[in-house]
Amino acid sequence: MLASYRGDEDIVRQFYESGDPELRATALSALVNMKKATKDDAERAVADASPVVRRKACELAPLLPGANYRVLLSSPEEMVVEAACFAIGETRDHGAVPDLMTVASAHKEALCRESAVAALGAIGDKKAIPQLIKRLDDSAAIRRRAVLALSVFIDDEAAVTAIGSMLDDKDWQVRQIAESILLR
Repeated sequence: MLASYRGDEDIVRQFYESGDPELRATALSALVNMKKATKDDAERAVADASPVVRRKACELAPLLPGANYRVLLSSPEEMVVEAACFAIGETRDHGAVPDLMTVASAHKEALCRESAVAALGAIGDKKAIPQLIKRLDDSAAIRRRAVLALSVFIDDEAAVTAIGSMLDDKDWQVRQIAESILLR
């Protein structure tokens, strides 16, 4: 958006009022790039009617101040849930750990479960260890993420034991990740 390169916040904000969700998402990115995004902009984007804008807000989470991404974990759009998990992990929202554990264990979409597991590892709250260990019985991609997430807790006996149990996993990448963690 040329207006953002010119520093024209007024024009960018006009686009943020557009009826087109793609334009609103682009305007949100422009506001972030201009360092003009506010907490109100963040809250508005998270509450936007369009999943395009809500997902963009999640992608921008590390640079977008003050949004509550937890509310998006119950979204009917799987790609919004996946992005919300990313946002929560990037912002290290410890209060979201119980909600992330629910997504990790119960969401029907594997990508959402995987993203929740990654977020739990990024947050590093020990309350997540039992849930991460349970995820070692999920799909290969989720098992890989769970092993990586458990590596944050290398000082915890249960986490180390669980990582060790993956040394003979049927997926070679899971085995390789477990081995590289334990050989550190």
